[in-house]
Amino acid sequence: MSNYKELLTDVNTFIFDYDGVLTNGSLWIMPDGDPVRMGNVKDGYAIQHAVKNGYNVAIISGGRSKSMEHRLAMLKVPHVYLGVEHKIQVYNKFLEENNLTDRNVLYMGDDIPDFEVLKKVGVACCPADAVYEIRSVCDYISHQNGGQGCVRDVIEQVMKVQGKWMNDSSFKW
Repeated sequence: MSNYKELLTDVNTFIFDYDGVLTNGSLWIMPDGDPVRMGNVKDGYAIQHAVKNGYNVAIISGGRSKSMEHRLAMLKVPHVYLGVEHKIQVYNKFLEENNLTDRNVLYMGDDIPDFEVLKKVGVACCPADAVYEIRSVCDYISHQNGGQGCVRDVIEQVMKVQGKWMNDSSFKW
């Protein structure tokens, strides 16, 4: 396919890794041991906008912390899988439980644990600073790094292609 945007018309589901995608991959370890990550407000806006517009949104991450759970709850992400060891197993179960096919899914990951899922989905994406092995299997490499707008980039592109980006729900958080 010469233009990856042609793949975006069938997308009704966004699945993201957390560390390195919704964050830049840096961790601050608090005195209680909880790792704290920094996210991007524009990514957050796009996620909640997609949820309000009926898209399935999921996070599949090997990481787990109270700060992650809190952030994803604030964004009203309905499907959150943290502490995942084998992402492909969670991905396959998610598709089955939600009557989805691979072509309906845009997945964004940045490192080796995302590789198997990226090889299977309809639209494989990664941030600009993803590792080489991941960039080599993606349909689209965002011009934004992880935690710096790459999630917003892909959500906005899908919603624009489908005519859903600027609508009544666009103007309220």
